[in-house]
Amino acid sequence: MSTEFTEWLRGRSDDRLRALVSVRPELVTPVPAHLEGLAGRASSPSAVGRALDRLDRFTLAVVETLAVLPTPLPYRSLRARMARALPGAADAAFQSALKETVERLRTMALVYGPDKALATAPGVREVLDGPAGLGPPAAEAFRHHPAERLAELVRDAGGEDGDTKEALAALLADPEVVGRLVEEVSPQARSALNELAWGPASGRVPNARREVRAATAQSPIDQLLSRALLAATGEESVVLPREVALFLRGGRVHRDLSPFPPATEGTGRDQGLADRTAAGQAFAFVRAVEELCERWSADPPGVLRSGGLAVRDLKRTAALLDLPEWVTGLIIEVAYAAGLVAASGAVDGDWMPTPGYDGWRVRSTEDRWAVLATTWLTMDRLPGVIGERDERDRLLNALHPDLRRSSAPEVRAATLRVLASAPAVAPTLEAVRDRLAWEQPRRRGGHRDQLVEFTLREAEQVGVTGLGALSGHGRALFPDPSGDSGASAGPGGGPASCAARLLLPLLPEPLDHVLLQADLTAVAPGPLTGELRRWLALAAEVESTGGATVYRFDERSIRRALDAGQGADELLAMLERHSTTPVPQPLGYLIADVARRHGRMRVGTASAYVRCDDSSLLDEVMADRRAIPLRLRRLAPTVIASKSSRPALVDALRAMGYAPAAESLDGDVIVTQLDVRRTEGVPVARSPVTFGGPEADVVAAAIRAVRAGDAAHLARRPPVAAPDGQIPRSPATATITALREAIRQGSQVWIGYLDSQGNATSRILEPARMEGGYLTAYDETRAAVHRFALHRITGIADIA
Repeated sequence: MSTEFTEWLRGRSDDRLRALVSVRPELVTPVPAHLEGLAGRASSPSAVGRALDRLDRFTLAVVETLAVLPTPLPYRSLRARMARALPGAADAAFQSALKETVERLRTMALVYGPDKALATAPGVREVLDGPAGLGPPAAEAFRHHPAERLAELVRDAGGEDGDTKEALAALLADPEVVGRLVEEVSPQARSALNELAWGPASGRVPNARREVRAATAQSPIDQLLSRALLAATGEESVVLPREVALFLRGGRVHRDLSPFPPATEGTGRDQGLADRTAAGQAFAFVRAVEELCERWSADPPGVLRSGGLAVRDLKRTAALLDLPEWVTGLIIEVAYAAGLVAASGAVDGDWMPTPGYDGWRVRSTEDRWAVLATTWLTMDRLPGVIGERDERDRLLNALHPDLRRSSAPEVRAATLRVLASAPAVAPTLEAVRDRLAWEQPRRRGGHRDQLVEFTLREAEQVGVTGLGALSGHGRALFPDPSGDSGASAGPGGGPASCAARLLLPLLPEPLDHVLLQADLTAVAPGPLTGELRRWLALAAEVESTGGATVYRFDERSIRRALDAGQGADELLAMLERHSTTPVPQPLGYLIADVARRHGRMRVGTASAYVRCDDSSLLDEVMADRRAIPLRLRRLAPTVIASKSSRPALVDALRAMGYAPAAESLDGDVIVTQLDVRRTEGVPVARSPVTFGGPEADVVAAAIRAVRAGDAAHLARRPPVAAPDGQIPRSPATATITALREAIRQGSQVWIGYLDSQGNATSRILEPARMEGGYLTAYDETRAAVHRFALHRITGIADIA
């Protein structure tokens, strides 16, 4: 870290420092003690790398140009060098964009100094690995060559005697020397140089460290090695020195540049239609999550020993929801990340809803969607890789611990911002990837391209986009490219509340009625209210879904409702209340017949027993060959015992065509509650992800603390001897009061202090804070910050 950079940073105004912290909040986590600490942190490799990762291609090109050329560099020279890579370098748009870019880099403390002497901040050159595809400077490329070999290279390059890498670097820094050397080699050798000129600058050749002279060189590689146009960096590796590459590029650092991002190409969409389509998807997604939780309440799948959900359970859930497996995996992962489902135990547990689901499902549809959409946008789990295999060829199941990807939230937000930059347009996948490659060139790679593809298809399913275009309620979930959050679109609440308000008018109105038909079906012409839909899911089977949902009543579904404690009269009353047509006679007969037979036979535990007032019915059961595996035994004319468990016995008798009801030890019918199974397992905590910078008051407080610490750091004095005389002594109450006053006024005090051996000493302190029985203060006698136990302070006195 250079002293110049520290002094430049110290000379920045508070507004400039607040702007720096706003774009690089990691610099004040935790708050540094003074500006030297802030400068050191801003120059650390990790902080510099993180800041460079945020730069777009044009801004990064400015940094690379400053890093490649000798600095300090005047702004005029920078503009001239950048202009070589732009076709319209003289237009006003380029001039303005470059000026704004340099100012942005100053704000980020990646570039410092006035326009007449611009320089990269300490640490930037070291972090930039091969800037603009260039190789290392000649002094670095030839640093491992022995002095004898360097002397030969200098002579063959036309220089005077010299055996240092600096002497060779000085030769290659002269364009005339490099031009002459390039003219001396064969066309084949020039072709090899041109292949390396625009990167990558390294290559592989056998026996790269061969010692050849220009006079005897035969092959194209020998000609280049002997004239120092290539440098051997290993036994089979060579690199093109930076000075040679810049000559071959004609003085350009970059081949072509644009100060503006590429246009986002795609298909135009009507925004109103896109919003309505997205709202329909949002409604369907909320209902799918609710149906998942309801089904897992009644029949939860098990947790694998390795964690996650078994493939067969995922397939079964997809069939129940009538959705593709990847969509089902997305629904499961979002519900898990939102804390709606969790594992009931680490070993031999089940996946089932949490108490949080009960609070979520009573909220309005738009609020429930806002919770799910925000969770999807900020979660670090990646549902798209479900079914793939990891690097050790292990299958990645849904809910598996290894589905976490720390970059997922940022890529989702960046992808949606690309969509936000092209309103009413459904961009192609390649257009989005090209735009992100311009916005974040240092983060390119196959992994990010895969995340972008997952984001686009998942956003459509969640209801953030419609027909490929970003919806209005989806746009409100995150800050837009101008920096204003979606919450600014309306008063009150945050982005989630604003998105819910925008979604509300687009949602279909839930219906509280169905159409009963004579074929034992009920047609729901639209989305039903939550209460009616849950009741139909209990009393009927879903036969088909779509614009209208068809439910079918049968003996099994009616018996399921009876098992849940409802009677025949309650079932008929519910149907009459919610049907726009009369209850068909066949449905009434079905309910009456099942209810008449339901519970005539009772099953308890012997392990289990069967009792029935109709002995002839038990005779029929005993004579049935299908009952042999149950190992039944007649205890009385109306009682049969079995070694099977009660649930197994009930299921077996129902499979034989009977309609038994389970009863408790007291003889009461057991009412089966299908929707109350919950796990007390704590959902996985998600670290909050914010897409804006830190709050303004936090930034201001941090800068005030840094300024105060820097003032104290600059004003510190060398250690001084303790004052003459006895150490101060005063009552404890007076001491505490005086210390509080000194903290309030920021004044210095003289205290007496007993060390750990009981020796009395004098200290001159500048108290900072007092808490937990300790005083934190700057010790003038030792020129350091220390903590002092209050009970060891013997007294306090003012400094004369």
